Amino acid sequence: MKMQNDGPVILFDGVCNFCAWSVRFVIERDPRGVCRFASLQSEAGRKLLREHGLNEEAMDSFVLVEGPKAWRESSAALRVCYYLRAPWRWLEVFLMVPSFLRDPVYRFIARNRYRWFGKSDTCLLPSPEVRARFLD
Repeated sequence: MKMQNDGPVILFDGVCNFCAWSVRFVIERDPRGVCRFASLQSEAGRKLLREHGLNEEAMDSFVLVEGPKAWRESSAALRVCYYLRAPWRWLEVFLMVPSFLRDPVYRFIARNRYRWFGKSDTCLLPSPEVRARFLD
C-alpha cells in the first residue's frame, strides 16, 4: 500500500453522504490540489488512525493528518480551510474559538448526519481526474 507523505490527508466516513459532499467541496476549492483523501473504512485510513494513536473501531470523526499530527472534529474541519481558496480559507480564524465551544456543534452535526443527509451503501468513487489524490 502506497502512503502519501507529501500533503495533508483528510480521513472521512466513506458511507456518509454529507462527508462525500464535503470531500467534493474540498476538491473543488483546493486550487493547488494538495489535500489527499482516504475513507476511515479503507486500509489506508485505518493505518493512519493506528499510526496516530486513534481508535480505528470507534472512529466516526473527520480527521486531518498533517505530518506527525492528527486533528479531529472541528479543529480538523477548520484546519482544512487553510488549503482552500478565499473566502473559505478565512474560516480558519474560528480556530481562535476554544474547541470546548466549537466541538459540541461539530458533534451535534456528526450525530445527525445520517438522518439529515443519508448514508450510501458504497464509498465515494472519485472521478479519474482526482483519483490520484485518494490513498489506496
